[in-house]
Amino acid sequence: MQEPGVEVGEGRDEAATEGGPDERRGRRRERPTRARGRGVIQHPAFAVDPWAVRENALDLECLAQTESLFALANGHVGLRANLDEGEPSGQPGTYLTGFYEARPLPYAEPGYGDPEDGQTVVNVTNGKIIRLLVEDEAFDVRYGELRKHERILDLRAGLLRRAVEWVSPTGRLVRVSSTRIVSFAQRSIAAIVYEVEPLEDAAQVVVQSELIANEPSMAEKDPRASAALAAPLVSDFFVGEELRALLVHTTKASKLTVATAMDHLIDGPDGVTSRMEAYQDLARLSVTATPAPGKPLRIIKFLAYNWSGTRTVSALRDQVSAALVAAVQTGWDALLSEQREFLDGFWDAADIEIEGDAELQQAVRFALFHTLQAGERGEQRPIPAKGLTGPGYDGHTFWDTEAFVLPLLTYARPRAVADALRWRHSTLDLARDRARSLSLRGAAFPWRTIHGEECSGYWPAGTAGVHINAAIAHAVERYQRVSGDEAFEREAGVELLVETARLWRSLGHHDAAGQFRIDGVTGPDEYSAVADNNVYTNLMAARNLRAAADAIKRHPDLATQLDVGTEEVAGWRDAADAMLIPYDESLGVHPQSEGFTEHQVWDFDSTPADHYPLFLHYPYFDLYRSQVVKQADLVMALFFVGEAFTAEQKARDFAYYERLTVRDSSLSACIQAVVAAEVGHIELAYDYFAEAALIDLHDLAHNTHDGVHVASLAGSCIAAIAGFGGLRDHGAALAFMPRLPQALTRLAFAISYGKTGKLRIEVEPTQVTYTVLSGKAIEIHHHGRPIKLTRNHPAQCPIPPAPELERPMQPPGREPPPAGPAREEDPEVQPGAGVPQGEITPGT
Repeated sequence: MQEPGVEVGEGRDEAATEGGPDERRGRRRERPTRARGRGVIQHPAFAVDPWAVRENALDLECLAQTESLFALANGHVGLRANLDEGEPSGQPGTYLTGFYEARPLPYAEPGYGDPEDGQTVVNVTNGKIIRLLVEDEAFDVRYGELRKHERILDLRAGLLRRAVEWVSPTGRLVRVSSTRIVSFAQRSIAAIVYEVEPLEDAAQVVVQSELIANEPSMAEKDPRASAALAAPLVSDFFVGEELRALLVHTTKASKLTVATAMDHLIDGPDGVTSRMEAYQDLARLSVTATPAPGKPLRIIKFLAYNWSGTRTVSALRDQVSAALVAAVQTGWDALLSEQREFLDGFWDAADIEIEGDAELQQAVRFALFHTLQAGERGEQRPIPAKGLTGPGYDGHTFWDTEAFVLPLLTYARPRAVADALRWRHSTLDLARDRARSLSLRGAAFPWRTIHGEECSGYWPAGTAGVHINAAIAHAVERYQRVSGDEAFEREAGVELLVETARLWRSLGHHDAAGQFRIDGVTGPDEYSAVADNNVYTNLMAARNLRAAADAIKRHPDLATQLDVGTEEVAGWRDAADAMLIPYDESLGVHPQSEGFTEHQVWDFDSTPADHYPLFLHYPYFDLYRSQVVKQADLVMALFFVGEAFTAEQKARDFAYYERLTVRDSSLSACIQAVVAAEVGHIELAYDYFAEAALIDLHDLAHNTHDGVHVASLAGSCIAAIAGFGGLRDHGAALAFMPRLPQALTRLAFAISYGKTGKLRIEVEPTQVTYTVLSGKAIEIHHHGRPIKLTRNHPAQCPIPPAPELERPMQPPGREPPPAGPAREEDPEVQPGAGVPQGEITPGT
């Protein structure tokens, strides 16, 4: 995804397969197995649950990973799942989307056009801390005896629950429980219920509820981790009185101001006392009580967060105070009810039901939940690659948002998509400035950013990765087609399409043969940089150019406003029609970019298993001139612009690139799953689907401690819907080509279409049922056959058998682990084989 050293996800370190290429072709390779029944991060403390992630014991070795997995967020504020008492911790973290600190980007040899400043997400004021002393002994899981420790991320209720039984070093047995929420209904609000109960005799306890600014963060050598910031927040204001406190801070360089407030409700035995104190970087409420068995001390802590780059300290202070008062007035029980009501609506729209693999059912719902948490209440601010679950990749947003996250949200939470695209629109002036610095017209959107400026200091993968423009345009086009939101189109969509089209027209040129070339760019595969005529980029650019021309045709009055003339529109269409798409006649495949298939194939047999990801062990000089693919690139074109290829071309291209793709990026497996399913490799698609879905639950990339991989999680849902559900939404009509792997007995999901339409798809091994749940009649295509659907008349359609294909080879040691329980059947026997195709039958 990103430039060298900052990629989303690294490959797994699997044992390389023994034997040379001839031996490997002569037998089926033994593939690593996926641990079954061991649950999250393959640890026995975790249980498989369809609607929750459960940890039944605490393992400090996994603490940083679980802080990411159990994180709560709403798109505005995110709380890592640090223990209530704050220590021990893997990586403390509280984040606000779009809130960052600026820092200089160092260069050994600076060049013209290099970005001068970087941006790094800030760990803002921590309001999660609730410390406990029992008879003067600090509650710390590392001391005394931890008899019970359970945490549950409840995906239906949107809560993190914790239950602990602890014996202090002096022998006091207490039960500690907490429930944490980040509200979807009240954007600025988080809250915690904390309860302490002695289980044998009454005991004096002190509970300290705190706000802490400028917590030290972990410094890592991994270049994909965030830059270390030392005390980035400067105090502007602090106050504490009775049960309420408020801190306001401003960053030193970016001059962004954040206000954090807390208030409390206390319910306990007689004699409870409290004391509030406040300082520049700390506010603390100390509550003293003597609870007894059956008479616990219960504290409800309400938190409010907000930030601004333009509002005054007093205005921001008053805003969070008002939000906090409203939350306290709402009350804990009503906050929970609001949260459940919101999530009931989300799951009704977005749930993906899977039968036959309980772990993947859990994983897909986990993926949907974290995708929602990343994007729901961002409200015209960026969606970071790690969401708000960790500091990985400096909290930057990339093309991941438009290419992977927004397609999923378009059918479930379209308002969040409009907000994300309006944020891109708000950065247009910065993108135009960047284009001018590159001597180009239009807008050059940044490869990585928080505020809108380019923050990539490595231009071959940053500046040259211009396909981000096409991803943004494609997201605009899809959202408009699905939502019919004319206000968005007129206010933001048309201008985004026009300015991205202008970049392609000025970046490319017609050659002597009249073909339109786009030279010197980097496609999705960052192991092949600054190449000519990347197929994915060129096809997506052509789509972008046509979409801009069509938008101006729909809204001719905006042409004058945007200074678009008929000659410019004609130039867009000419460039799109003449777009050069390389093809290697001798091999019968599309080269990823011009000349790619002429490069030397990477020496996979001599590459040790522990040398993946390659970019951490080999110079880019070697990678750039070899046939080795970091992540799906040409294969991504087969999905995103599938109408540009024949079925035979897709099958040949997919097989060719399978043997070159090492998946050193977490963005690859989900796309390979989709295309594998389309061309007929259903069991291979299942393996890739599992890899994408379990990227964080099994910590496959070994960096979940820095936050979850939102794009891979969203991509796993796309793999289910577009892979096994076979959804394609490129044209005027929705198309489906469903097929299930052997292990799955049922897949069901719903998608929205038009302004009010909703369609449910239920796939079984031999048939699929399409049901219009709401809205008008709709025409779809089922395996190429048109069918008109009307409400209250489900259509049952047989699923034709998949072609019998030999499973393609991957680089040695880079095969995806098999998904599902052990199977005695041949993995290439496809569902539907031998089933008569029959006719499509409307009605049940």
